[in-house]
Amino acid sequence: MSDAHNEHDSAIRTPKQLLAAVAGFFLVTVIGIILLVEFVTTTKLTGAGTDSQSAEAVAARLRPLADEGFLLKDANAPKIMLAGDVVYTANCVACHGSGAAGAPKTGDAAGWAPRIAQGYETLVKHAIEGIRAMPARGGNAELDDLEVAKAVVHMANASGAKFTEPSVPPMVVAATAPAAGTAAAPAAAAPAAADAAPVVAPLAAPAPAAAPVKLALDGQKVYNAACAACHTSGIAGAPKVGDKAAWAPRIKQGSATLYEHAIKGYQGKAGMMPAKGGSSASDDEVKAAVDYMAAASK
Repeated sequence: MSDAHNEHDSAIRTPKQLLAAVAGFFLVTVIGIILLVEFVTTTKLTGAGTDSQSAEAVAARLRPLADEGFLLKDANAPKIMLAGDVVYTANCVACHGSGAAGAPKTGDAAGWAPRIAQGYETLVKHAIEGIRAMPARGGNAELDDLEVAKAVVHMANASGAKFTEPSVPPMVVAATAPAAGTAAAPAAAAPAAADAAPVVAPLAAPAPAAAPVKLALDGQKVYNAACAACHTSGIAGAPKVGDKAAWAPRIKQGSATLYEHAIKGYQGKAGMMPAKGGSSASDDEVKAAVDYMAAASK
């Protein structure tokens, strides 16, 4: 009686019903997995229902790559001028922040006063062409004259001057000549001057930006452009090129260590060296300069 009662209570009574139940279980499981995957991919990965695809969010995710220089640049795009404080931080602070090589420290009104008295044009000329221990354009040949001028104004104004920061010159406006073979409209057909609508001349197309100047893989040239300011006179604790006694313990450390210190910068007991000497040289160019200095100091 007990076995018969259990048999009647079971929903599965035949092999066919058992197969249908198993198939239904697997079908429900597969559908559940599909729905779960769709939920995860649409809400977590694509950011559905969030602002993860907004322009601001995308820019924030790309910014680290841009900061490290991984984004490709359009060689034909107009050059974007850097602000004065940005140029100063990247190229000038190594000397003008510490007073190395006789550079007037930013904020030192007494040190800047005689220089400010020379006038804006003279200061910018010296910064572009170089003077005494300061290399041309602070050692960064890629800087535009306008960017150098902005950095000069930033430093001078922080030290007592009241220079006006130069602005990007406006695009030239010019009227276009009629196309070849097109006759000019007769004067009689022109409307009266009083009723004529003003003609807006189209902006001239911007000239292609000049290709950036890159230092050749010539150790001496890189040295002259980026390293000579400190390594010629020994300022800020920099070992002079040719000083065998000063270079011997450094050469003994090995090329890999010298390369790392030159590329990433180094803070020692005697002074500090900014990354890549404060220049925009590539890693290979910095290595070539290190090889040159080490070879000349053995």
